[in-house]
Amino acid sequence: MKKTLLALLAFILAAAWFLWPKHDGGPPPSQASLAMPAAEKIARGAYLAKAGDCMACHTVRGGASYAGGRALQTPFGAVISPNITSDTETGIGGWSADDFWNALHNGRSRDGRLLYPAFPYTNYTAVTRDDSDALYAFFRTIPAVRQVSRPHELRFPYNQQAALAVWRALYFKPAVFQPEAKQSAEWNRGAYLVQGLGHCSACHSSRNVLGGTDNGLSGGLVPVLGWYAPSLTSDAEAGLGDWQPDHIAALLKTGISPRATVFGPMAEVVRQSLQHLDDGDVRAMAAYLKTLPSPDGRPEPHERSKAPEAVAFLQAGAKIYKAQCAECHGGDGKGKPPHYPPLAGNRALTMDEAANPIRIVLNGGFPPGTAGNPRPYGMPPYSHVLDDVETAAVVSYLRSAWGNNARPVTSLEVNRYRNVPLD
Repeated sequence: MKKTLLALLAFILAAAWFLWPKHDGGPPPSQASLAMPAAEKIARGAYLAKAGDCMACHTVRGGASYAGGRALQTPFGAVISPNITSDTETGIGGWSADDFWNALHNGRSRDGRLLYPAFPYTNYTAVTRDDSDALYAFFRTIPAVRQVSRPHELRFPYNQQAALAVWRALYFKPAVFQPEAKQSAEWNRGAYLVQGLGHCSACHSSRNVLGGTDNGLSGGLVPVLGWYAPSLTSDAEAGLGDWQPDHIAALLKTGISPRATVFGPMAEVVRQSLQHLDDGDVRAMAAYLKTLPSPDGRPEPHERSKAPEAVAFLQAGAKIYKAQCAECHGGDGKGKPPHYPPLAGNRALTMDEAANPIRIVLNGGFPPGTAGNPRPYGMPPYSHVLDDVETAAVVSYLRSAWGNNARPVTSLEVNRYRNVPLD
């Protein structure tokens, strides 16, 4: 029986490896793309590279732009981003436009090697050939940096190409974005950006033990980083269904809005990517995102314990809040938007997963510096002031005050996130 299972596994691995297309030149570029002046195409590619946040992964802190070397931590080990400058030996200077398309669309390198989905080709597959060619034109202008790409640091069997081929057979299907005829041009543009270059589902979808996701934007804990990316399809979490589109757009473009402020990994996305998009594209993303939440996705009410110890726990949290937080966020929890976000009715506090408020109390909250918010107000960390029990008490109080109604958190939950790396 064991030999039969091993033989079957070997067959599946071989089939997945040999049947997957080794190279796909893709559809030809459109006549409009062919007629576009080179300078305009390069500028278009530079804009799209911002939309895709390419520099964030392909540039190490203090290193040359796009020269790679950043270690992207995953539950399976570290994936090291490659050099994508125009260097012909260590970068992608020797690649053709077809090679570049094949990487974005099919997740294959020039030599046919399968790429790991830390490079989000599961989203980039939606990118059109014309946009791929514009990106290619831009990356050919990046100054060549001779820097050999370091090998990945993945554990066995995740470091095997055959195993990756099986993963792709399970969780990846190449498909260029197709507009929905019943939706507006603005909605379709927003969907294209969110589903494709924006690769929002890379964080905002839950993952199984193999790292697979349904790309459904249903929310999930970001692996290794320990931040929770809320569901964009439920009003119980992000709650975008009852937001004004202008407030969604402001949050994406500047990192702040009258309703909320971005922190953690999303602050990096806003700073390095979304703030650079033009207003029309940001509004399109907002229009699309607003249509995602289901109207019946409200949070389940929490039945608060009346036990003396539970009451005392929240009272202790209230005292900490008054001493440490009320000066900025107010005794009524209304804050001073947009710089001091409101806590009353804040869905980031009342989601069942409490990772984000715990981490903000421990590590502080720092919105991104953007053109629309050049001098952001930050919240200092309290990990050196509050122990695990005190942190749990104040977070539990925030989740229960001013009409908020979510379960309390425990000191064990706080301790889980106390020493999680910040990035």
